[in-house]
Amino acid sequence: MSDDRERLIRDLSAAYLANDRQRVADALADDFHFTSPFDDDLDKATYFERCWSDSGWIARHDIERIFVRGEEAFVTYLCLATDGRSFRNTEFFTFASGKVRRIDVYFRAARQHGRFLPQPR
Repeated sequence: MSDDRERLIRDLSAAYLANDRQRVADALADDFHFTSPFDDDLDKATYFERCWSDSGWIARHDIERIFVRGEEAFVTYLCLATDGRSFRNTEFFTFASGKVRRIDVYFRAARQHGRFLPQPR
């Protein structure tokens, strides 16, 4: 079962990178919710309205680790932008009925050319 959760996470990451909104929507449960430092507990429709954008600025995602336990998983990835910036995020996933039910995102500082970039507060 944990292999199914890991495969779903990897497929979802590939769909984001391909800017395949329908594939992402199909992976998310109808009662999906999303929280990040910028957004608190968005439902699926609001998530797509506020957070979905063209992923053309992303050169690649490198998944560094996935830990799955039952219906939950932690994922850490390094995102490399086309302009040379990079950042690392950790996301906490919950699953239900073979779909992603919730994602909580934890941001880390941006990086460029191997150095941290100051972030506005």
